[in-house]
Amino acid sequence: MNFSRHGDLSDLARVIRIRALQMIHSAKSSHIGSSFSVAELLAVLYGRILRINPDDLDCQDRDRFIFSKGHACAALYAVLAEIGFFHVSELETFYRNGSRLAGHASHFVPGVEVSTGSLGHGLPLACGMALVGREKTRPFRAFALLSDGECDEGSTWEAILFAGHHKLDNLTAIIDYNKIQSLGSVNETLALEPFAQKWRACHWTIREIDGHNVEEIECALREVPFQRGYPSCLIAHTTKGKGVSFMENQLLWHYRAPNESEFAKALRELTARR
Repeated sequence: MNFSRHGDLSDLARVIRIRALQMIHSAKSSHIGSSFSVAELLAVLYGRILRINPDDLDCQDRDRFIFSKGHACAALYAVLAEIGFFHVSELETFYRNGSRLAGHASHFVPGVEVSTGSLGHGLPLACGMALVGREKTRPFRAFALLSDGECDEGSTWEAILFAGHHKLDNLTAIIDYNKIQSLGSVNETLALEPFAQKWRACHWTIREIDGHNVEEIECALREVPFQRGYPSCLIAHTTKGKGVSFMENQLLWHYRAPNESEFAKALRELTARR
């Protein structure tokens, strides 16, 4: 779909960050750094790439999008509300008792295909959807957006092997490669490099981009599959906490929610970037 309300995708990404900031501050919940790093990727996916319609959620030929890094769901809920899956006022219920906007992505929310948050399950699910789509000759595509930390999970690498073996060229994996996990840097926890070479060795085609450059993201995603007969992997280099100076590249903001003064400062920075 083409989301005309935010013709400027960078503006949509900014709105996603503002909404996520407000939700996380109000709920005093966490994962703001991960929500900010993924904003441009979600803006391009929902603004330009995914073939979905909020008014026809059960369409059998809709693209399937799996938000595997479900702990960053504030950003996902924000973009879904912005493009009309539910009213933006519901964002105020985030993380509250009785709300369907749970602290990890929930399939009770319109537009969310599956609940995620236990890491490492999104790509296996997307593999199954892609295989079913091909076997039933349906035209939909499957996308899975993963955190870099999920690439420490064995189930993720089983799925990588599976997709390459079955030549699932209707499948795209997108890695939010911000290089910081919950308790330390990726390199300190379990280093991934040479990351692209590992995917290639499993029979995937690879592109590496700046994950905050909406033009680069859109150009790459419009060209999937990068090669017929191969699943596609887009490694998006991003910054944890992107958009707020004192949160960028700071491990502290994986789990922490901003206090009143931090919230005010962050909001000023985000609203000033027009």
